[in-house]
Amino acid sequence: MNILILGATGRVGSKIVRYALQDKHRVTAFVRTPEKIQMSDENLSILQGNVLEKQDIVRAMQGIDIVISALNTDGTTTLTDSMPLIIEAMERQGIQRFITIGTAGILQSRTTPDLLRYQSSESKRRSVRAAIEHHKVYDLLKQSNLKWTIVCPTYLPDGEKKDAYRAESHFLPEGGVEISVSDTAEFTFSLIKTNDYINTRVGIAY
Repeated sequence: MNILILGATGRVGSKIVRYALQDKHRVTAFVRTPEKIQMSDENLSILQGNVLEKQDIVRAMQGIDIVISALNTDGTTTLTDSMPLIIEAMERQGIQRFITIGTAGILQSRTTPDLLRYQSSESKRRSVRAAIEHHKVYDLLKQSNLKWTIVCPTYLPDGEKKDAYRAESHFLPEGGVEISVSDTAEFTFSLIKTNDYINTRVGIAY
């Protein structure tokens, strides 16, 4: 399978690249700074570009079967500004499957089910800026023709895989407070092998 990975130099994205290569897929890492890719593999192609440039995104989609995005908000609007370009390029190329990392803030609240967690008292985060950005992405994907999944981890410390996490559609697993970067990446990558969670937000936590 030919997999395009956006945000491949980030904490989660770089681990998704490793899992995909270990599973013998052909991986294209789309990055602004190729020097940040600290690995080499015969199945790894590094493509330099900017997700805010339409021509770069179109070029990156050539020959791709599935797109995984680990782009984060980084205090900017890059995520929401790039998403319409990504969706348009995928739809034009006939690429259906899109898996992206979101945040637990855009899952439904258990205490106030008609609100998202970041809009309710359930969220303890002082800043909701990142959640607002991910909420915009969620709205854009709902309007698209893609087969999308938004993986929504809660607090993301570094750490080894535990392989004992819980996942739940639309909600954060009850009592969940954290999930490691490694397990988040492993779960995200595993979705390429299943039709579970199509057009769904999925909460993940221990």
